[in-house]
Amino acid sequence: MRIDVLGVGFDNVTMEEALSMAAGLRQAYVVTPNPEMVWLARKNEEFRKALDGAAISLPDGIGIIYGAKILGRPLKCRVPGIEFATAYIRILASEGKKVFLFGAKPGVAEAAAENIRKSFPGIDICGTADGYYKDDAPIIAAINESKPDFLLVCTGFPKQELWMQKHAKELDVGLMAGLGGVLDVYAGVAQRAPEAWCSAGLEWLYRLLKQPSRIKRMAKLPLFLMAVIAERFKGR
Repeated sequence: MRIDVLGVGFDNVTMEEALSMAAGLRQAYVVTPNPEMVWLARKNEEFRKALDGAAISLPDGIGIIYGAKILGRPLKCRVPGIEFATAYIRILASEGKKVFLFGAKPGVAEAAAENIRKSFPGIDICGTADGYYKDDAPIIAAINESKPDFLLVCTGFPKQELWMQKHAKELDVGLMAGLGGVLDVYAGVAQRAPEAWCSAGLEWLYRLLKQPSRIKRMAKLPLFLMAVIAERFKGR
């Protein structure tokens, strides 16, 4: 049973448990909701249904962990999407399996592919496609021709979640995951917060300091926490 946080369900799992859940899945997808995504899901029913339809829903943001705790339904731990993807790629590399990279600006997926191959010998990056497209059909055809075991969909929310839900049953894939800017990190175009910031739950602050333009997006966090507190008091 999933833990409900303002109408969005989260699997109460550790990283190891999430990876175990992923094993053997086909035509299924993973979502990694953070507070901003939960806030949007409260207003957008189509997006909420896309999140609900995921085979695995990981608590990506530290705000989700705090929110669940405030609601009296604590989650075991945070499971960042990029760490899940990296760990899953490591497993697939040991088995010589295939990964397809979809999203980001032109050239980014190719650069990410090169770095992934260097980091994980044995992985088969069977295809790439950027996120600047007008027609789904060529993307779907390329994916189905490649038959990847893992498809990274990095076109940003809510687009990536809606796309995975819409096309899951027509794609010849194992597992898909909506992972936002992960390809930028793999490609070296963007940097993830240092480990100390991540461990302290301050990755969001590091990103804000690096990209002050994110302030409007980050403003959703206090609204999210206030809604969680209101929900807790209403439930008493």
